[in-house]
Order: sequence, then structure tokens, then C-alpha cells
Amino acid sequence: MKRTKVSVTVLPSGNHNEMTIVIDSRLIKQHKIALDAPITFRYGAAHREVRIVSTSRSNRSSKNSSIRLHPQLANSLSIQGNEKLTLSYKQESKTLTIGPLIGVILRKIHDKNPDQLFGNQSSFCTEMSEACKRYGASVFFFSQDGIQNNHHSVGGWILNGRNWVHQTFPTPNIIYNRLTSRVIESSAKVQQFMKDVKHHHGTHIFNEKYLSKHEVFDALKHSSNVKSYLPESYLLRNSKTLQNMLNKYAVVFLKPVKGSLGRGIVRIKRESDGSYRADNTVVNRLHRKTHSNYSKLANSLRSKIKSHSYQIQQGIDIMTVNGRPVDFRALVQRGSTGNWGATSIVARIAGSQTFVSNLARGGTLTTINGALERSNLASHHHSAISSNLRSCAVTIAQGIEEQIPFHFAELGIDLAVDVHGKVWLIEVNSKPSKEDNSPLQIGKIRPSVRQIIKYSLFLTK
Repeated sequence: MKRTKVSVTVLPSGNHNEMTIVIDSRLIKQHKIALDAPITFRYGAAHREVRIVSTSRSNRSSKNSSIRLHPQLANSLSIQGNEKLTLSYKQESKTLTIGPLIGVILRKIHDKNPDQLFGNQSSFCTEMSEACKRYGASVFFFSQDGIQNNHHSVGGWILNGRNWVHQTFPTPNIIYNRLTSRVIESSAKVQQFMKDVKHHHGTHIFNEKYLSKHEVFDALKHSSNVKSYLPESYLLRNSKTLQNMLNKYAVVFLKPVKGSLGRGIVRIKRESDGSYRADNTVVNRLHRKTHSNYSKLANSLRSKIKSHSYQIQQGIDIMTVNGRPVDFRALVQRGSTGNWGATSIVARIAGSQTFVSNLARGGTLTTINGALERSNLASHHHSAISSNLRSCAVTIAQGIEEQIPFHFAELGIDLAVDVHGKVWLIEVNSKPSKEDNSPLQIGKIRPSVRQIIKYSLFLTK
């Protein structure tokens, strides 16, 4: 099926019927669009019966073909004037489709603060809107408040020129889940909406859910390609598991199963005199407590373990810069072929008062080479690290796809390199922050945003 990027404009009020679309004759010929009978016109999940009128008045020097919609038809579908969208036509069903229409669901929309309508994701939303214009797609942004009762339409915001406009859109072809609240994501309203639009409209939803640490490690244990990257890791069910791990490893980590941004992680070190040191971060500083024996350590952790689920993980002697731990965040995405690839990898150096490298906890970003050159890792390991990180990240993404039955299109994969040059998986994030990347530059579309649009086009072929 041929696909063509076209300019979509609105006809001036005139003699045309409201269910008329005027299309360049060369576009009609190229796609063999029927003129002798009504056809079905689709945008998102909406469809209308329309008639096609041919015109030869297009600018033949222009590379862009155009279609023009009656104002009432465009308005009923919330199609903006002067959009560039992708057109396809199925001769068997006589169906003309433009789009794709992408809906991005966010945690909250600050409609009383137009300068920061989408909070700290506002710049990203603008960038994604500009990317859609370049690649022939349309995107709007919505929260749970925009979900309509009938699930045939969604209230959201679209960038029109320089202004954000609120409209009611057809259910989109694709929903990109950028919800950063587990509570909202798991709510009955959101879950029913997701289920209905997939079932009734064939909507593709990617990054469908948060991934817990236990879910990831438990699933990846069954992937033969990933096993070698996994530190020993269990759901911490009782103090016996903690004791066994501390007997086996001098250092272990306790990580909240549903935690993020480095919050709530505890590092426990077994000292040579039989005592145990427990470190955790409070804001951007380190809180340390030493226990003279295992019994006292277990007692101090009892209430914490009872109130929250933790994953216990083998400690790894990872590379450092000036004594500060270093890890690597790989952004792995699907693109125009539907296959996984590593879009970017950055090194993160922990702050001076903590052992976690998250930017929210005082960590700093640098390049892979920038971290390696300053690290304690032997130089003969350096040359292979970059390619090893990249291949490891892609293999882990493939393992997630194979072992976890949900649709993901981008993953933030945190990796570590030990002092022997071996790569390890730390954790997988299904809602990678858009704030961890390089600063936005006006007019520039980052590769990570381009990949989202390219994958959306791939899904709607």
C-alpha cells in the first residue's frame, strides 16, 4: 500500500458539499482513488462517507501533494488547517486514510498555566508536535480528564501555530503512555479506556505499563540471551533471604520494587569484624548507620520490609570516577523497522554525598568516553565498553519483549560495568524521563523524538 505525505488544508466556504474532499489529480492517479462512488474517509478511529473531487490546480513545481476538506468535515474531526499528514488508500475497501493520529496521555495538564501546560514535559510536547509536522503525523496531548464516557473521542490539546488549543479528537490510532503515576495508570477509568480502544478501534498502545523491578528480573531469568547480564536478585520476602545474600556477598542492595529516581535504595555492607553498615540517601546526602551484628541489622529493617516490597540484589564492584560510582543509561527504542536499537547512551556519575547516580539525587551526566577516561577501569577494557553496552541494552529490550506480554516502544535501561569490564543490568524503566537527555534546542528534533514518530508510522502501515 502506497503512502504519501500530503498537505491537508480547509476549503473556503463555497459550493462544495460538506462531505466533499478535493484532491490533486496526480494524487488520485497515483493511488487509484475511486471517483465514481462514495468512499470511506478515516482519521484516527473516526470514519465518514465522502465523495472525491479531482482538481488539477496544484502547484506542479511543488513536491507536496494536497487534499482539501470542507470546513464542516475538518471541524467535525478536529483536523487543523495546513497540516502535513500521511495518506494511504485501500482499493478493495475504498478507504482513504490520513494520519496517523497520535494521542499522548500525561499525568496532569495545567490548563490554568498556559506557559507550562504540561509541566516539566512542556518542551518535550512542543518538540514532538514539531516532529509530527515534519514526518506526516498529528499529535495531541491529554490526561485522564480528557477520556470521554463513550471512548469514541478524547478531549486534548494540540499545537496550532504557537498556541495550544483544546479540542475533542477521534480516538487516536496510537496512544503513547507517558503517565508517571502508577495510581492513575492502574485506575479503573484508565484501564477500561485502554482495554476498550484496543478492542473496538484497534488502537496501538505502547509503553502500556510501569515495570516493577521484581517483574523485570523474574521475567529475564527465563531469557537465555540475558541471563549473563543479571546480578543475583530476589523479592525480599523475609530476613532469611537477606541473611543468605549477605553470607554470599559482602555488599547487597535493597531496592523498592515500585521505586524510581533512586528513592528508598539501601546499600548494606558486611564488614570484616562482623558488623553491618547500612547506607541510604536522604535528599542528596548519605545517611549511614552501623549495626554490630546481623540480628540488630534485621531488627532495624523489619518495619521497612513489612511496609514496602523490596528487591534484594547482589552488590557489584562497579567502576568509579574519583571514588564515585558510575552507571550508564541507555535509551532503547523501536523505529521505522519496528526493531529495537540503542538511540543514546550516557554515563551518570553519582554525587559526592550519595551512592546512586540519578540526576534527581545529585548525579551528573557525561559521555561514555568521558567517564572511562577518568575512571578506575583498566585502559585495555575501554575500547570494547561502548559496543558492549549497546548490544547488551538491545538484548535486554528484546528479552523484555519476549518475556513480558505488553507493548513497549522505548525503555530506559540502566547498566553498570564492573572493574573487570563486565556489563551488568541494574534496572529497566518503562517511562524514561525526557528531562535526562541533552537540553532542547529551538528548531532541533532529537533522535529520541524522531524514533517515536517513525515507530508510529511503522505501526500504522
